[in-house]
Amino acid sequence: MKNILIIEDDMAIAEIERDFLEIEGFEATIAADGNEGLRLALTGSYDMILLDLMLPGMSGYELCKAIREKYDIPILMVTAKSEIVDKVRGLGVGADDYIAKPFSPTELIARVKANLAQYERLTNGGANRTREVHAGPVRINQLTHRVYVHQKEVEFKNKEYELLLFLVSNPDIVFSKEQLYERIWEMDAIGDLKTVAVHINRLREKIESDPQYPKHIQTVWGAGYRFKL
Repeated sequence: MKNILIIEDDMAIAEIERDFLEIEGFEATIAADGNEGLRLALTGSYDMILLDLMLPGMSGYELCKAIREKYDIPILMVTAKSEIVDKVRGLGVGADDYIAKPFSPTELIARVKANLAQYERLTNGGANRTREVHAGPVRINQLTHRVYVHQKEVEFKNKEYELLLFLVSNPDIVFSKEQLYERIWEMDAIGDLKTVAVHINRLREKIESDPQYPKHIQTVWGAGYRFKL
């Protein structure tokens, strides 16, 4: 049974999240402020964290960064802040996904399951894969999940790693935002497709010599993205 930590100061919302998670067979614990949330998160007892951004004691951004320094479990930000700058900042400090309030319980459960499934695939599925994938300046070891750019190791978060691996494994093929969202986030493209653009920009920052003029992760206007060798 998966154990999920809900860090949310609005108890009405937190209890709704907990109730629907428990109906789906998850265990759920609520922390009502940032300091308590961090204390619980750092015990290592949880498989996933649902994290609000606006919290007393410590912001969700600070919390996410502190958790990421120790654990690589899925973090889903659940917040009323829906501006693109907030999403970029949240994903930049290590969140795997983002859902804006108000949300439907069905969407929340779908995102929780998709993120958990992807994490399990990343951590347990390497034995059946080709050990290394090479494309352009990128070399990916799928058994260790290590990525090298121009022979230098670079750290990639869960979704960044999965997106890069998919593009590198399918060079010169153009994928739309909808296709990438469905493949990487494992949900129908009903979510905010800005998530894909944010992750593409993060990849460019890490592998391109000049992210403003990318040579490898290219935009094909009106169609999507491709990895160019």
